[in-house]
Amino acid sequence: MPTNLHTDIKSWANTDNEEDAMNDDHHYLWEHMIQTCANRSYAGKTVLDYGCNQGGFLELLYAHNPYQKGVGVDIATQSLAIASQKLGGKPVEFNTPESLDALRSVFDVAFSHEVLYLLPDLAAHAAQMHKALKQNGVYYAAIGCHTDQPQWDEWVSLISSYSNVSVQSYSLDDYANAFMEAGFEVSVQPFKLSGFFPLKQNNPYFPRVTDTLRYYESDKVIFRFKKSNANTNINTGA
Repeated sequence: MPTNLHTDIKSWANTDNEEDAMNDDHHYLWEHMIQTCANRSYAGKTVLDYGCNQGGFLELLYAHNPYQKGVGVDIATQSLAIASQKLGGKPVEFNTPESLDALRSVFDVAFSHEVLYLLPDLAAHAAQMHKALKQNGVYYAAIGCHTDQPQWDEWVSLISSYSNVSVQSYSLDDYANAFMEAGFEVSVQPFKLSGFFPLKQNNPYFPRVTDTLRYYESDKVIFRFKKSNANTNINTGA
């Protein structure tokens, strides 16, 4: 199976500041995702983080719910090297996405956070994940980057200005359909941050407070892709 992305880049962003800032900027979002999707015991479980960057999500997840083994994959070799240096004895390994191609029924649960919009072939990714997950395994994918989001045209320009990876313009239906066609049961819920939403002055992504409120209340979602014997299809209504 062809890999979704080229793995000959050192980092996904063309500035070190943008790359290093991801852990800080995403930490509270990862916390919320873990509380929403992974607030349970992962003892004896094997966990995948697709698009792991410098390993921050797997580190945070292990602190909340220690797992037997964690695997992080990313296209950025420099990020993977940094992640490996920060292991601190945790049962985690890091590799590039094509390492998943040979795996069958390995993972109990998988996660990705704002990764799907960078994949040029959603169908290939969905098929790869279906093979890599165990029966009844679940893949949680958080995504706010999609064409149904009213600021998407502006965001494409902003992200493209520093990303070493081409930005894809998918709708939420595109994401859902790709995984349904791969054989997943698909469900979705709003990301819906609780508590106070942090604000930044002169934030190009959220120029107004109402933009922040709308995005985290409705635009950003978490998909739940479950591998099971059922094989529903959105086009048939089954």
